[in-house]
Amino acid sequence: MADEQLVQNVVREVVARMQISAPARGMHGVFSDMEEAIEAARTAQQTVRLLPMDQREKIIGAIRRKTRENAEILARMAVNETGMGNVGDKILKHLLVADKVPGTEDISTRAFSGDRGLTLIEMGPFGVIGAITPCTNPSETVLCNTIGMLAGGNTVVFNPHPQAIKTTLFTIQMVNEASLEAGGPDNIACTVDAPTLATSEIMMKSPHIKLLVATGGPGVVTAVLSSGKRAIGAGAGNPPALVDETADIRKAAEDIVNGCTFDNNLPCIAEKEIVAVDSIADELLHYMLTEQGCYQASEEELDRLTKAVMDEKGRLNRKAVGRSARKLLSMIGVEVDANIRCITFFGPKEHPLITTELMMPILGIVRVKDFAEGLEAAAWLEHGNKHSAHIHSKNVDRITEYARRLDTTITVKNGPSYAALGFGGESYCTFTIASRTGEGLTSARSFIKSRHCVMTDSLCVR
Repeated sequence: MADEQLVQNVVREVVARMQISAPARGMHGVFSDMEEAIEAARTAQQTVRLLPMDQREKIIGAIRRKTRENAEILARMAVNETGMGNVGDKILKHLLVADKVPGTEDISTRAFSGDRGLTLIEMGPFGVIGAITPCTNPSETVLCNTIGMLAGGNTVVFNPHPQAIKTTLFTIQMVNEASLEAGGPDNIACTVDAPTLATSEIMMKSPHIKLLVATGGPGVVTAVLSSGKRAIGAGAGNPPALVDETADIRKAAEDIVNGCTFDNNLPCIAEKEIVAVDSIADELLHYMLTEQGCYQASEEELDRLTKAVMDEKGRLNRKAVGRSARKLLSMIGVEVDANIRCITFFGPKEHPLITTELMMPILGIVRVKDFAEGLEAAAWLEHGNKHSAHIHSKNVDRITEYARRLDTTITVKNGPSYAALGFGGESYCTFTIASRTGEGLTSARSFIKSRHCVMTDSLCVR
C-alpha cells in the first residue's frame, strides 16, 4: 500500500507539472509554437546525423532505462488522463517497448562487387520526421517511434492526440532527458503544448519535414497520405480470429480472450471478433464462460449495449473505448463479478458489434458451417484493411490458405494476438503498424533512405 501511495503521489506531481500553458524555450522538447518545435528538431538533427552508431545506441539505451524506471508512472498517467486501458497491461507494454523495440542493430549496409568495382548501399536519415500519435497508446508510440527514428539519425516532431497531451509531454521530456544524460543533444523529440488540427497542418506542410508518420484512425492516415510527401500510415484494423475443428479449443479460448482483453482491447492487432466452425462453437463458448471470465450477453442486453457504445451512425462512444467489460456492463445497468473481463455473444457477421472495430473487450462469435465459409467470413470482417488476423488450427494447409486469403501484415497462428509484438512470440515490438502503406511493423529501417556509394574499377579483388 505504501508503494501504491508513493506512485499515486508521483503521478499527481507529474500531472501538476504538466499544467502549463506556455512552456519556456528549451523545456526538453516542448514548445508553444509548432514552427519553433520544428526548428529545434532541425538544430538537434544536425548533431544527431553526425553521431556514430555507438553513441546513438548509448542514447537509446538511456531511453530504454528511463522507460523501465517510469513504466508504472507512464501507465498510470495514461489511464488517469484518457480513462482507457488498465495500468497492469500498460506497464507490460512499456517494458515490452524497452526490451523489444529495435535500435541501431536494425540498420545494415549491403555491398556487391563486379568487374567494374564496388557498390555500397548504405542507409541514411530523412532528417526531421513529422509524427502524429494516438490517445490509445500515447507514450508507447512516442517511445518506439523515437527509438527507431533516432537509430536512423533522425529527429522527430510530434503532433499528439489532445486527449493524451499530458502523458505525451511527459514522455517527450523524458526521452530528451535521456539523450542529455547519455551525452546527446536536447530536442531529439519535439512537440507543442497545445496540439490542434492547425499545428498538424503546419507540421505536414513544413518544407523541413521530409517524412510523415501517422498512427491513428483512417482520417489521420488519409490526411498524411494526401500531403504530397512520403508518408507512413498506421491505420485501422478489425482482426478476426478463426477457430476450426482441428484446434486445441481450450487453448484457443484462453489465447483469444487474453489477446482481446489485453489493455482492454486497445491494441489495433487485438482480436475483435471470433469466427467459429459450428461443430466446436459451443465448446469454445463453454471454455470462454467457465474458465476465461467471459459474460454472455442476452439479446436484450446486447441491444442496450450496442446503443451505449455507438450511435446510430456507427460512431463509437469515446467514453466506452478502452473500458473494462465490467464498466461497459455497468453502463447498461448490469453488475457482474470481478472476474468478468470480456463480453461475448453469438451473432451474424453484420452485427454492428462484430463488423465494427470497437477497441473494447467485446467478442462477438460468428458461427460458420465449415472452414471454407469461415475463411470468407473472416476476410469480409477484416474489411480489406490488410492489418491483422488470427487463426487457431492444427491443419497447416488451412493456416496457409487463411494467411494467403487475408493477406494481412500480421497473422498469428495458435497464439494470442500480442505474440506478434514479441510478448510470448518471436517478434519485435512497435505500436506503429503500417498496413496501408506496406511498411508493416515499423522499426529503424522504416525511417531511413537508401544511398548508393559506387567505386569504379577499384576494390574488386576476386
